[in-house]
Amino acid sequence: MNTLKYIFLISFFLTSFVSIAQQTQDSTQVYKKRVLESTEVDILSSYYSQDGENAAVSGGLGTEELTDFTATYIISIPLNDDDVLTIDAGISAYSSASSSNVDPFDDGPADAFQASSGASSGDLWINLTGGYSHSSDDRNTIWSANVSISNEYDYLSTGLGGSFTKLFNEKNTEFSINANAFFDTWTTIYPFELRPFGEGENGLDNSLFVNNTISGNTNYSPIFSAFDDKGRNSYSLGLGFSQILHKNVQGSLSLDFVQQQGLLSTPFQRVYFSDVADSFIDNFQLADAIERLPDSRIKVAIGGRLNWYLNEVVSLRTYYRYYSDDWDITSHTASIEVPIKITRKFTLYPSYRFYNQTAAEYFKPYKTALSTDEFYTSDYDLSEYSANQFGFGISYTDIFTKAHIGKWGLKSVDLKFYQYDRNTTFSSSIITLGVKFIKD
Repeated sequence: MNTLKYIFLISFFLTSFVSIAQQTQDSTQVYKKRVLESTEVDILSSYYSQDGENAAVSGGLGTEELTDFTATYIISIPLNDDDVLTIDAGISAYSSASSSNVDPFDDGPADAFQASSGASSGDLWINLTGGYSHSSDDRNTIWSANVSISNEYDYLSTGLGGSFTKLFNEKNTEFSINANAFFDTWTTIYPFELRPFGEGENGLDNSLFVNNTISGNTNYSPIFSAFDDKGRNSYSLGLGFSQILHKNVQGSLSLDFVQQQGLLSTPFQRVYFSDVADSFIDNFQLADAIERLPDSRIKVAIGGRLNWYLNEVVSLRTYYRYYSDDWDITSHTASIEVPIKITRKFTLYPSYRFYNQTAAEYFKPYKTALSTDEFYTSDYDLSEYSANQFGFGISYTDIFTKAHIGKWGLKSVDLKFYQYDRNTTFSSSIITLGVKFIKD
């Protein structure tokens, strides 16, 4: 068992021990306000779209077109004055021209810039998370625990975690620690043309090559072997500290550690070598190999926030994060949001975010990797790039919940839009809608 696993387990049990001790200490207090007055329901939805010309499925060259619709329902239920149960259920349906090219040969001429109609062209992602939190009588100590499960066509993930929060100095100072672990199992799906070569036989005897003509290098002989390890474990530990610096200013710092082990490569992402002649069927280049990455990764990030309440109308929310990992990626994130309260109930949220990262040691653009390399990927998420994101939102809040649907009062509505652009060919946009109801 490695160091981060020990830290995770110690942190998880420590939060439980400290919270139980604090609960006993505070049990003599008589009056306290309920943590959550009544049941709340959040209904969240989003529509996301992206496009680009550097698809990892087709080795760094091809369409990245994808659309996704997500719906999430979060129910928070007060069990008593101190305890809250939260149930979070989400479903995401996507359609992807990029991932459809895992098998580009199933209908018509194959082309990396055209969508195929294969089984991987769309799917559902389903998630269910249950959380429980407890607050001490004086509301200065909070601990929580959660379990989760999610499933998609090529993986199953289970997770658990816990957190501990302590408030000091008349609630002006806050310290928190959280730990999470996720255990994933892949259903390994490989590029269609490589599958016959993983059976220890002459792959060219397969019907794909018998019924189609290979152009270019007709002696097609890829490097391919199936992954032995189909599991991936992720462990994270986070520390947080926040302080009210002035009646109008609040600052916070965060430190996060993540360790991943197991299958960190994506099995269906192709790679093309510069020292191997190209082979084609139709307009689609046959893979020379699949992405190969190390089976471990350590990530560290440190961030800070500074929120400044300028006046009753305008506030500033700023954020900066530095990230580094042992794959040689470093990144900087900086963002600013300016909430503008235009009426008692309506607030505008213009925002801007800048991101910059260096390339991973193993990133190789299309046809630059060598067949003698140990690790390689043409996934542009691991490349060097800069990105800008502009956002705008509007929210409606009514703490008195005058609007009703049956026994449910409408507390808030949030509508936001974000446009994201990299200095490569990639761009995306997302629109989100959130509605919160409170039971009378």
